[in-house]
Amino acid sequence: MSEEDFDQAVSDALDAIPPALAQRLSNVAVFVEEEYEPEPWEDPEMELLGLYDGIPLTERAEMPFQLPDRIVVFRGPLLRMCSDRGELVEEITVTVVHEVAHFFGIDDDTLRALGWG
Repeated sequence: MSEEDFDQAVSDALDAIPPALAQRLSNVAVFVEEEYEPEPWEDPEMELLGLYDGIPLTERAEMPFQLPDRIVVFRGPLLRMCSDRGELVEEITVTVVHEVAHFFGIDDDTLRALGWG
């Protein structure tokens, strides 16, 4: 899948979020990066499909100004784990939903229980 097609699949996954939830996604920037760079204290072999970087809505105080939260989708690991385009599009969608759920304060255990792990 080309970079442009990959970006479009991420955009399509975001567009599929119900409007009532999508309206709450203000001040969130979504990026596609090639690879996750583990922090020095993390396993150097760790591969992430996506990452939410910010303060979940459930933990925010009323602040007049806040830096944007970030959602990053990592292209390389997703391409390596999927064997065809259909599987890749599905995994991109799962990854986007997973990271958006973190923005709303849903943890990994709950996401796995719901089938979005």
